[in-house]
Amino acid sequence: MSAARAARRQRQPEASGLPARRRAPYRRGRRLSAAVAVLGVLTAATVLTGCEDEDERAGCAWTKTQAPTAEAGSTVVLVDGSASVHVEKAGSRGPDYGRTVDELLDKDDEQGETVSIGTFGGSSGDVVWTVQERPGDWQDSNDNPRNQELNRQAANGCLRDDLATAQRTRPVDGGTDVLAALAAGAEMLSGAEGERHLLVLSDGLSTTGCADLRGARFGSAQDIKSIVSVCGARGEFSELPRLSGVKVTFVGLGHSAGGQPSADTAQRVWLRKLWTTLCERAGGTCDAEDASVMAESPAPARPGSPGEPVVHYGDSRSRTITLPGAALFDTDSPRLRRAAVPTLADVAATARTTPSLDRVVVNGYVDPRGGSGNDRELSQDRADAVRKVLVDHGVPASRVTAHGLGRSPGCPESEGKAAGAMTREQRLQCDRRVDIEIIRK
Repeated sequence: MSAARAARRQRQPEASGLPARRRAPYRRGRRLSAAVAVLGVLTAATVLTGCEDEDERAGCAWTKTQAPTAEAGSTVVLVDGSASVHVEKAGSRGPDYGRTVDELLDKDDEQGETVSIGTFGGSSGDVVWTVQERPGDWQDSNDNPRNQELNRQAANGCLRDDLATAQRTRPVDGGTDVLAALAAGAEMLSGAEGERHLLVLSDGLSTTGCADLRGARFGSAQDIKSIVSVCGARGEFSELPRLSGVKVTFVGLGHSAGGQPSADTAQRVWLRKLWTTLCERAGGTCDAEDASVMAESPAPARPGSPGEPVVHYGDSRSRTITLPGAALFDTDSPRLRRAAVPTLADVAATARTTPSLDRVVVNGYVDPRGGSGNDRELSQDRADAVRKVLVDHGVPASRVTAHGLGRSPGCPESEGKAAGAMTREQRLQCDRRVDIEIIRK
């Protein structure tokens, strides 16, 4: 077991205790393996009772002391806790991820991987962990075949209940940032040995960060290219997680709860393409399962967090693309970095191909560190430089305006976050930004 893995196991809460919180750093050729197969019976026959009763918790006690099998690998299951996947009024259907996972997995695989299950939501990268690194190797837990089977049933019953608990958990923050959640999952897997798997149970509707979809058209390949370019072309400020060596599977993309805006088949295809492309750009081996996740019967209501933003599948008249100034300019300089031009070219293509384009507004800001007194002039020069690239790449000059607004009044991405959720450097980069708003008629 690696030192990093041993340290994380020391922080692991008791399975019967309260969910744990963990913050991720902000940025942002086989079947599903045995690592995820341990979840294949989460919704199996009713004889597999869960951990809610004291007897069943005792039956799972061996998982608390058993050392993980290093070569078996690890699986992290991330469950979307945002309002878009939860029924707000009784009588509607919502996603049933356990049911879908059961259909996807190969139950014949031998199992032994550790499993972590957590709920994500908000923009800060926090995950509320229901269980962390639960060992699942019942074959190693006891030499007696009958006892091995009892341990298998008990462990799977507990994991089934863990998944149900994660689906009921309400995040502290409203909205969601799927890339931030991926980063949290990758951090949990960072010290794992063997194969590493990340199972993301979500409708994929990010409402903050570089992949904010509130203004997306959900049918444009250029939109995907632009989002991937903006998320991945920021150098040290990239919001892409580090997924090298991780197999990622998305389940439920485009399947939101009843009462929420609904995606059609083409829009779900677009979402699968977006998230697998972002995932691959981050270095992962990625796929998305196109299976229905909707429960067969109405789900109990669970109120969303206050002020939850909503994605309307292309109904919005505008979308704003935010680029940190450090990705575009050197400190106190209005001259664009050469590496920034391809990203702006992709943004220009998105604006140019937007149906019924009305106008494009470029707003430049500077952070409060400058003491030269030329905040307004510098921000205007930067906005003008971005405007020139957009025009040079085909956006009609008559439709593009540039405004230097001086010092930023504050970082909009910090709205709704818990105090201290952003570091000083993150706030400075947000203050030192350029916003490009694409507005339709």
